[in-house]
Amino acid sequence: MARRILFLGPPGAGKGTQAAMLARALKVPHISTGAMLREAVAAGTDLGKRVESVMAAGDLVSDDLVVAIVDERLGAADARCGYLLDGFPRNVAQAMALNDAVVNAIGTVLLIEADTDELVSRLLGRAVAEGRADDNEATIRRRLEVYEQETAPLVEYYGDAVIRVDGMGSIEDVFSRMVLALAG
Repeated sequence: MARRILFLGPPGAGKGTQAAMLARALKVPHISTGAMLREAVAAGTDLGKRVESVMAAGDLVSDDLVVAIVDERLGAADARCGYLLDGFPRNVAQAMALNDAVVNAIGTVLLIEADTDELVSRLLGRAVAEGRADDNEATIRRRLEVYEQETAPLVEYYGDAVIRVDGMGSIEDVFSRMVLALAG
């Protein structure tokens, strides 16, 4: 059976880390729209040029661009047996577009939760460690506001498919809680 899992949670909750670990365990691709967009910016592609200023301001890339990128990626051969989506959909309109574009797009939604002070601390640490210019405190706080306005409503949209996971603690502890939640 194909595992089609969506990771939700605020910036810094650990979605990327946990999705990568779970993807390896399930042997399915980890599809991160943020990584795909950052790669396009670094490569200087037309898409990268279009989204660079939007990302630097902490705003969301337009739905039509992201839907097109994800739809194309989900059509790849390695995604036929399942995938983990990280960073998409980011709002209800994108979720509806995903459902229109891909039959049975999402089976399970993992919501990783963490408190705001911890999120800011993690993202500031990541900015230093990874040299990510988009992670300064003002941009982080703006991204958290955008998440609450745009992305948090997806929890209600996906309803019973949502599994809540406590994102506080070590990477290993969060992963263990996530695996137990999926098994239960």
